Amino acid sequence: MYELGDMRPGSLTKQIRSWGKEYWQISYTHRGRGRTGYVSDKNYEKIKTEIETHRIFKELSKKLIDLSIEYAKLTDKENDS
Repeated sequence: MYELGDMRPGSLTKQIRSWGKEYWQISYTHRGRGRTGYVSDKNYEKIKTEIETHRIFKELSKKLIDLSIEYAKLTDKENDS
């Protein structure tokens, strides 16, 4: 997991204020609570990478759980016989 690097949940969207100024916004849910925040152009690439890393982490976690369940099923069958 350490090799994955920094991560954070969420999505980035470009927002436009009523007077036309654009800005980046991050939106995410953490511990059951939704949050949003501003992202500067300077930090956009860093945060985009962290969000992508979090997505990869979630996919790997799901695969690990799937494999663990399959392993448990195989082990249970072997122990029953």
